[in-house]
Amino acid sequence: MSPVATSHTNGSTDAATDIQAIKATAGGLKPTAILSRTPWQPPIARSGHGIYIELQDGRTVIDAVGGAAVACIGNGHPTVVKAIKEQVDKVSYVYNMQLSNEPAEELARYLVDSGKGAFASCGFVSGGSEAMEAVIKLARQYFYETKQPQRTNFIARQLSFHGNTLGTLALAHHPARRGPYEPNLNHESFHHVSPAFAKRFKKPEESEEAYVERLRQELEDKFQELGPDTVIGFVAETVVGATTGVVPAPKGYFKAMKSVCDKYGALFILDEVMSGMGRMGSLHAWETFGDGIAPDIQAVAKGLGGGYASIGAVLMSQKIADGIRDQNGFWKHGHTYQAHPIACAASLAVQKVIVEENLLSSCQKQGEKLSKLLNERLLSPNSPAAPFTFDIRGGGLFWGIEFDFTGPEAVAYDFKGKQFGGLVQAKAMSKNLVIIGMSGCANVEGTKGDHCILAPAYNVTDEEVEKIVGIFVESVEEVLSEYRI
Repeated sequence: MSPVATSHTNGSTDAATDIQAIKATAGGLKPTAILSRTPWQPPIARSGHGIYIELQDGRTVIDAVGGAAVACIGNGHPTVVKAIKEQVDKVSYVYNMQLSNEPAEELARYLVDSGKGAFASCGFVSGGSEAMEAVIKLARQYFYETKQPQRTNFIARQLSFHGNTLGTLALAHHPARRGPYEPNLNHESFHHVSPAFAKRFKKPEESEEAYVERLRQELEDKFQELGPDTVIGFVAETVVGATTGVVPAPKGYFKAMKSVCDKYGALFILDEVMSGMGRMGSLHAWETFGDGIAPDIQAVAKGLGGGYASIGAVLMSQKIADGIRDQNGFWKHGHTYQAHPIACAASLAVQKVIVEENLLSSCQKQGEKLSKLLNERLLSPNSPAAPFTFDIRGGGLFWGIEFDFTGPEAVAYDFKGKQFGGLVQAKAMSKNLVIIGMSGCANVEGTKGDHCILAPAYNVTDEEVEKIVGIFVESVEEVLSEYRI
């Protein structure tokens, strides 16, 4: 997903953005041969260092969202640059069905060890969508090899996003992104239960514990509806990213979901493509936002390579690894650039930087500061945004700000059919700040609600956090001022 809104179809989520405003920030661009993912031509980046990106038009912008929660240590880190150059001098490519390579072996060992016993093996892919596609195939292969071929069903959640392939779009439930492809999606093997989104879907009289129990019972009912021995597994983002804007589950939720999986012999599968590899302040998001419950299979990607190379990984428990090795003996999934030497060398260097520079601690510290400033600025009694700031949520350096315009104060505003999240994104870009602004988070149909996402690099400074919040809040307030009737 690009740092500007991505979809302009189905009247829903990513884009109903102020296209003219975005176009204005990209003025003077030469015609491009690229078929863009946006209805406008994005500005062209020329160089970058840390969280700053220099554009071809001479501007310097602050990347406050890491592209799409990817650039976890910013651009141009000398340790990673050096590692990439050294690997190019050694070997740039081998095909992993013929040869392995040193950085892939070292990175795999690091990832397996990072789970502190949760993982026994891993496989590499080229990105997040491919990681989740590989998860689907690995989970199915596990039951195929262990003589349970009747297990063909996956259960995921509404308002989820697991990738942009046809398989991962079917697994997920992102209405706008699925829309054009619904006739091509597999509706027989992929099923959905309610999101774990207490702020929106917990009943007023319901305690958090009762809400979790209701969701647990719904999952169990879905198992019974499909046939318990036909379910491969339950799949969830540990912290939901783009679809609803950084939504952690209530305490006890993942423990409850895993109990249902364990009861019926199904797999507990986590998608940490966006929330993993340190983004939430712990290397794996489940350590702090998933009740400490390790999955049977886990996908990681964005923060793994930090944007220095295209890479993802699938981590698996001893049970899964043994189930494959003891039968067929190998993983029946592969792509040309799997375990690419340069990508693995870059990723290994990124992970070493996170450890050596104590960036998980920094992520926690700066995340607390970011949260504090957002709450102070947006929710203060004198803030024009206070009546519309529905929720500020997240952890580490992954934060979502949800806006709601259904209250009585909203009658004083007319956004002329445009989505507020997109308008804020456009305004921020005009002020040289890159954020994500989206819509469709407030109902399962993906037609209501606006949210913005901030996810700066783990090594962001105090001064930079203050600047990010300052420009973001100014952007929100200016949009409100401009569209006041």
